[in-house]
Amino acid sequence: MTAIAKQLEFPPLRDRVGGEEWKTRVDLAASYRLVAHYGWTHLTGNHISARVPGTDDQFLINPYGLMYEEITASSLVKVDLDGTIVSDTDYAINQAGYVIHSAVHAARHDVQCVLHTHTEAGMGVSAQAQGLLPISMSALRFYQRIGYHDYEGVTLDVEERERIVADLGPHMAMILRNHGLLTCGRSIGEAFLLMYNLEKACASQLAALAGPGDIVIPPPEVCEKSAQQSWRGNHGDSAWPALVRQMDRLGPSFRH
Repeated sequence: MTAIAKQLEFPPLRDRVGGEEWKTRVDLAASYRLVAHYGWTHLTGNHISARVPGTDDQFLINPYGLMYEEITASSLVKVDLDGTIVSDTDYAINQAGYVIHSAVHAARHDVQCVLHTHTEAGMGVSAQAQGLLPISMSALRFYQRIGYHDYEGVTLDVEERERIVADLGPHMAMILRNHGLLTCGRSIGEAFLLMYNLEKACASQLAALAGPGDIVIPPPEVCEKSAQQSWRGNHGDSAWPALVRQMDRLGPSFRH
């Protein structure tokens, strides 16, 4: 007998939240589906969060236990900076997700979205002492513009939040050593596009270091020029609508 996939259902929230919050929920759900589409998931682990519009102390994050392709706008859990779930849900949230995301949202009011992954390329570069090398266009946008946070074990202790924020500094990206990658954004689209480029940069670095011959690194002044060029405007403004359309073509259930 052929098994029939179970479709999770969540009470629709579209008419129970404000328009700005609903738009944020849809975009955040789309970002989860995109991360799954590009193969950056770690089963039900990892997390993407977005600040609830109009608040300084609440954010949306995935219900713990769902695969990324199951997440919808209505399923996202609303939580405050103390870790209290303030939405009606039967699901808990990932403690490590709470620690990392509450740290950034509390300290960085310029950040709307935080995206964290454990990919092979990201974990590989996170274990390399030299960190991210400026050897590709994708990497050059992070030249002198990325933080590093040393591994302290699974991120479960709230005391680690202060060090996460200090190591992130003013940057929009960070490599968690021996752990994975993190990007921030002034929009959900920007956080996703930065992760796309950071992931490409890490994969390119592993490929370059695996091959024969010396690595070519541009002169510092060229690296800085390229980085400045890359940071003009909001990274998600142009590509994000196209990415959401891509998810609509593949399956618009994230909008529910």
